[in-house]
Amino acid sequence: MNVFFEEDGNFKLASIMTETQGSMQIESASGKRSKIKTSSVLMRFELPLAGFMEAANAEAASLEVDFLWECCGEPEFGFETFAADYYGRKPTPIEAAAIAIKLHSAPVYFNRKGKGHYKAAPAEILKAALAGLEKKRLLAEKMAGYVLQLKALEVPDELKSKLDMLLYEPDKNSMEYKTLETASSELHLTQLKLLQACGAIPSAQDYHLGAFLREHFTKGTEFHSETVIEPFEELPLADAVAFSIDDSTTTEIDDAFSITQLPNGITRVGIHIAAPALGITPDSPLDKEVMQRLSTVYMPGHKITMLPEAAIRPFSLDAGEIKPVLSLYLHVNADLVITQRDTKVERMKIADNLRHDTLEPFFNETTLDADSGHPYWATLLYLFKLAESLEKLRGKYDPTKPPQIDYNFYINDGKVSIVGRHRGSPMDKLVAELMIEANNQWGALLATHDVPGLYRAQSGGKVYMTTRAEPHQGLGVAQYAWSTSPLRRAVDLINQRQIISVAQNIAPAYPPNSEALTTHMRNFELTFQAYSEFQSRMERYCCLQYLIQEDTQIVHATVWRENLVRLDDLPYMTKVYGLPELKSGTRVSLQIQEVDTLLIELRTKFIEVLDEAVATEAETIVDDNENAEVVA
Repeated sequence: MNVFFEEDGNFKLASIMTETQGSMQIESASGKRSKIKTSSVLMRFELPLAGFMEAANAEAASLEVDFLWECCGEPEFGFETFAADYYGRKPTPIEAAAIAIKLHSAPVYFNRKGKGHYKAAPAEILKAALAGLEKKRLLAEKMAGYVLQLKALEVPDELKSKLDMLLYEPDKNSMEYKTLETASSELHLTQLKLLQACGAIPSAQDYHLGAFLREHFTKGTEFHSETVIEPFEELPLADAVAFSIDDSTTTEIDDAFSITQLPNGITRVGIHIAAPALGITPDSPLDKEVMQRLSTVYMPGHKITMLPEAAIRPFSLDAGEIKPVLSLYLHVNADLVITQRDTKVERMKIADNLRHDTLEPFFNETTLDADSGHPYWATLLYLFKLAESLEKLRGKYDPTKPPQIDYNFYINDGKVSIVGRHRGSPMDKLVAELMIEANNQWGALLATHDVPGLYRAQSGGKVYMTTRAEPHQGLGVAQYAWSTSPLRRAVDLINQRQIISVAQNIAPAYPPNSEALTTHMRNFELTFQAYSEFQSRMERYCCLQYLIQEDTQIVHATVWRENLVRLDDLPYMTKVYGLPELKSGTRVSLQIQEVDTLLIELRTKFIEVLDEAVATEAETIVDDNENAEVVA
């Protein structure tokens, strides 16, 4: 005796070997033996197993499911009973099995009500279900056609209208995404690379910028409020004039310096910071926008400012104008010892805006011993000597330290320029040390008066933000409150409000235990990190674009660790697969195999060793992040 039974949703055949109450041992045509429950058996028959299922499937294929649905009534029925009605006689085992197979294959027509039992779907439900199936069939045909178009590197019109979704916020359940996924899988490409090959991503730079804007500037980069208050005439006018030192591309000039000779050999050094806190009221419409942006966004060749131009110009320390400033005055004796510090809110006349590119030839390591002829040479030399004195007081002065290189990126008419500058040059050190002094002393001023502020702290190598004055070990200061870039960072603007409240002896904008202060701090940390990562990403993009632009085939690099190297003359690190085991600091020559600006990847092949590792050279590879805390 043989059985026709259901197992795991499939129909199977086997011969009965032994049977007990509730179960039986069976053997399939292939000789496999197993045990099944008696309740799984749909039909017993005596025909040979060989050819039975083939014949049943062939008979099932000849049956029309629509006609079967019309033949059955509304009540629930068993397949053998229905087979007898359909054939008008007792069906053969093959015919009964064929009916079971056909009913089972059409769940839209026949609802399962237990093993071997079915119920015909109601007419309205069947109609809707068939319409749904037809819709799916047509969609599948459409998708198949779109896949062919994509494989031919042509984007279908329907997908063009959904490019924004496909590029930046893929809906994995959408037809467009599934179509793109299928085509890219068959071509062994990532979805982004396929879209790029189809011409849907004409500019990798625009793609990267678009991804960033979609996440952080959902309402666009335009400002909706630009109103500032300008009651600056009431402020006293300083008895000195100031000058600034900035990169040639800087338009938000927020720090300047002055020197005045006082009696008894005292030199008064002024550190003057633009004072937008005087004109932007907390919780005003403009302030709310600022606290959403929280920082200027930098990228090569472009920036998204924290403040609108209408709010920058009244405060930017532009040459030839008188602007409101928050000033820190240092009284310095002949031994470069600071004997007094004063904080004032005042107006300051800005005499000059000095720029790095035109100033550096006249003020560098080689011009410190003799007058270079620049009108500010003597002033700059004095400030540089003061800066070295401040650096020594912090315990960070180290003339043997290997030079570090910073890079400036410029884009003109689509052409990328990358210019290296020595970090710690006299010009850089001058500005950095005076900014550290201001941020340190103003942080101390707030702490002394029990006025809360936002501090950068470092302990155990970890840099974090806090509302309490805590040491910054990396900088070697007792506290460090970002306060010198209020046109570009919301933290500095917030701290400036607090410092001004102390200087003018008024209630602080953010009292102790201010929930708003803590919220702004947390938001700033997350946002500033995201902005920094985006800037790094765009700088890496520009490095790759530069290699393409210059048609570079061979590059030199220095091994950092294992197979990770840093390219010479470019701020770019990459892994070199197949790189032999070399010591950190070893210089190598690499052949460029592929430059991918969309995925920001560089594939290279090791050629040869150029120079063996040198201990001091390996040390220069590790970034010194000290000056990263200072925005000059």
